[in-house]
Amino acid sequence: MDNNLINHPGVIIGFAVLVLVMLLLDLGVFNKKVHAVSSKEAAIWSIVWISLSMIFSGVIYITSGFEKFTQFQSAYWIEKALSVDNLFVFILVFGFFKVPKELHHKVLFWGIIGALLFRAIFIFAGVGLINLTYLPEMTILGHLVKINIVLLIFGLFLIYAGIKSWVADDDGDEEKDFSKSAGARLVYKFFKVSKEFDGAKFFTVENGVKLATPLLVVVAVIEFTDLLFAVDSIPAIFAIAPDDPLILYTSNIFAILGLRALYFLLANFIHMFSLLKYGLAIILAFIGVKMVIAPIYHISSPLSLSIVGGVLILSVIASLIFVPKEKAAIEEPK
Repeated sequence: MDNNLINHPGVIIGFAVLVLVMLLLDLGVFNKKVHAVSSKEAAIWSIVWISLSMIFSGVIYITSGFEKFTQFQSAYWIEKALSVDNLFVFILVFGFFKVPKELHHKVLFWGIIGALLFRAIFIFAGVGLINLTYLPEMTILGHLVKINIVLLIFGLFLIYAGIKSWVADDDGDEEKDFSKSAGARLVYKFFKVSKEFDGAKFFTVENGVKLATPLLVVVAVIEFTDLLFAVDSIPAIFAIAPDDPLILYTSNIFAILGLRALYFLLANFIHMFSLLKYGLAIILAFIGVKMVIAPIYHISSPLSLSIVGGVLILSVIASLIFVPKEKAAIEEPK
């Protein structure tokens, strides 16, 4: 029995309607007036988005079974975990451009609109490419296997990305000049940019000349930053359900839609998760190994979910227990 989500059009329509309604409510009702998002408001929205994601996964369980349910859950939490890296970069971008706090939500909102489009392109094109790149069956170690070139390359890349993430210097991004990033250069190429923000406007008029505001530059930088992070996260979720793009897309979008609220909730506490990067590195490497060995040994979605969830929880707990040495040194009484 084929339980791919594409065989349940009612679920797909429900997902599309839910996302559209929530985005309209977000932009047109709850955030019609530009304001700085409080921790309380962020916590409420985080609960709302996680709850909607879990309810949708319940619908998948009812319509498509336990295996698809665990695939959605695995892809969702992998994307959610890897998105934490985005939060740190968002903080640096907003700080670099001195974006007023009340404008952060608008930037992240339009960033998510772009993610809805680009993630669809990446995921559906990726699944199509995977279906075209299977090698003929061959025997390896006594097993009849069917190797996929794209999944093998993705797997090796994720192992490399995990190792690189483990040894990466956290101070690298803090010194980065975001005005020279690809997104910023693109805006500067096509528009003259004013030096000052003009409220929540992307364009303004100075001395009769129409100019882009720095807010448009920030949105472009956020969009390109998300594209860079998708290089890690999209291949990672292909290990979960390479034959079901709708499971991958819906889980990915639910994780991204909750990212704004998570940003406002954790922005002031991101330093408390200093060891999380090691957990994310392990998750990337694990997913890479899973993809590489998949033709010979299949790691089930429930087991993958347990491993990813366990590593994520342990890395968060370790971050809260073990204080970084430099912070401990600062806090030591003289």
